[in-house]
Amino acid sequence: MNFDPYSMLIDFCLISVFLFLAQMMRSKIKFFQNFYIPSSLIAGFLALFCGEQFINIVPFSSQTGSYAYLLVCVLFAGLFLGKTEKLNLKKIVAKVGDTFLINMSSEVVCFGIACLIGGALMMVLFPSTFNQICVLLPAGFMGGHGYAAAIGGTLNGLLGREDCVIIGQTFATLGLLSGIFGGIICINYATRKGATRLIKNIGSLPQECKTGMIPEEKRTSMGDETIHPMAMDPLAWHVALILMATGIGYGAYQLYKPYMPNIEVPMMCLTMLAGVAIQTLLNKIGYGNYVDKKIVDRIGSGVTDYLVAFGIATIKMSVVLEYIGPIIVLCIIGIAWPCILVFFVGRKLFRNFWFERSIFIFGYITGVVAIGVTLLRIVDPEMKSGTLDDFGTAYTLQSIVELFIVTMVPVFAVQVGTLPVGAVLTAIGIGMLLLCKLRYGSYNMPMDQLRAGEAEIIAELK
Repeated sequence: MNFDPYSMLIDFCLISVFLFLAQMMRSKIKFFQNFYIPSSLIAGFLALFCGEQFINIVPFSSQTGSYAYLLVCVLFAGLFLGKTEKLNLKKIVAKVGDTFLINMSSEVVCFGIACLIGGALMMVLFPSTFNQICVLLPAGFMGGHGYAAAIGGTLNGLLGREDCVIIGQTFATLGLLSGIFGGIICINYATRKGATRLIKNIGSLPQECKTGMIPEEKRTSMGDETIHPMAMDPLAWHVALILMATGIGYGAYQLYKPYMPNIEVPMMCLTMLAGVAIQTLLNKIGYGNYVDKKIVDRIGSGVTDYLVAFGIATIKMSVVLEYIGPIIVLCIIGIAWPCILVFFVGRKLFRNFWFERSIFIFGYITGVVAIGVTLLRIVDPEMKSGTLDDFGTAYTLQSIVELFIVTMVPVFAVQVGTLPVGAVLTAIGIGMLLLCKLRYGSYNMPMDQLRAGEAEIIAELK
């Protein structure tokens, strides 16, 4: 069957139907509500089951598997659009230095041990498997389907393969499930041990968090109209900026590649840089504040839902079965590190609300930030621990380092090897944790003992 513009339209229409059905299921089925399963995850599994690999009743086109990487390029194009403030390193270090060091080291070590320990195990247990498969574990676990598509696409280009994105999407899906179910297991254990400061047991979040349907009296604005609709629709204005950055990034990739075929600069990195350039230009000419970051983020979040759904729907089960051994071994590593992070690293280093802060990290290094927020809201329903505020401040700097990791680690893993890359990253991550200990101190006390500042906040809730 020939692929044409209508083929792409029908693919997006079909996945939209599955997203609709998934949201209806989320609003009615208690299992999905009790475990806060994202609708995009449900939609992806529905589409996978209805596709050609199982009951074959949905006519997706042959190009559906390429959408995940294209969508991540669109997602990255908007990352820095709407950011008008300058990076203030001194403020970040003074206010949330410990949060930055712990959060950043959690990601660096995630990549480091995957490359070092996972790479070594691949050589010993699965010598016929391409060794860079270990990079796809943190790509999926730490970055979700977006980073899995980005790093998988880079590895496909560097290694001349076609299955890296599929394997990455598999890790991302398993990571999301690990984050949701594993996080709730950790919360149950912590509440029994008295480690949770703001709840005594797993209570019920507001009903809208479970069903996904927000009642009229609790609805908030998605953003501000920064240009008048008589001139141009505000949503069209923001979509245009994102797609313009995407197009510039794609054009830059097509321009440089014929002249430097051996150098791989991921397209998603180029679209991000194009977004930075557009926002910088708008700031210079006085139009920077006409880009609403809230709207840009909502567009990016919507793109992510489609990305996750397409990512799961296009997982090839034959590829999963071919690499089932390496996938299982690597997933054990992927789950072990977040558990160590929560009950050892976070417990020792966070100055207060150690479990609340740690379970948030657990969520976003096994799935995505949204999973971290979901787990955090279970243990901190009124967001009194300061976890999200500190993360938001620290992420201003962290996002820059993170993008460097996502862009360069797969390149170095191919050119230098996974073991050297893993050793360097693990050393850097451990160094960050030691610096955090030296600069901000460490705590060796029972799990249920209060730390500085906690008693006052707990008292406010009574």
